[in-house]
Amino acid sequence: MISFPLLVLVLCNFIAIGLLPILFFRRDGEINLRWLAIGAPFFVVPAALLLGQVGLLDALYLAQGQVLIAMQLIAVLLSIISVALIAMTVGTHRVPLALWHQDNDAPVQLVTWGPYARIRHPFYTSFLLAFAAAVLALPHALTAACFIYSVVALSITARREERRLAASEFGAEYCEYMAITGQFLPRLMS
Repeated sequence: MISFPLLVLVLCNFIAIGLLPILFFRRDGEINLRWLAIGAPFFVVPAALLLGQVGLLDALYLAQGQVLIAMQLIAVLLSIISVALIAMTVGTHRVPLALWHQDNDAPVQLVTWGPYARIRHPFYTSFLLAFAAAVLALPHALTAACFIYSVVALSITARREERRLAASEFGAEYCEYMAITGQFLPRLMS
């Protein structure tokens, strides 16, 4: 069973992520198959956490004692960083973003400040941190599979976005930006 404060924190993180399409992103597109495929784990993991809380999904706690406490503390830290990164990234934008899952999405500006000064996809990084926290909070094959799936799906989506940005009117500037920033983590050496 997940500790109740950790459950609330991780669920609030997923709620914050879930509110982004409603409160922040442009709504000129439609929910399509690509959006659903990428978004599915964002619904499955909170459901798994709730099922784990009521005892319908058993965690694979191979760790005991201090290791388990350390896992929970790391989950708390990852969730806090995720929420903070979401807030900083939202605060960076001057115009709402496209969802990037629409064929007609086109960039309206290139953002290279705030969290974007270090990483090209801070929203995706915050999402992956949330999934990692969920795996630590409820170590189960389902949460681990959702984390792995999300890493792959967000990597594919990020590469697609980067190709589109490189081909846009911001292409030359974006290619220079890519050379000095990391995709999901800050670049250690440039």
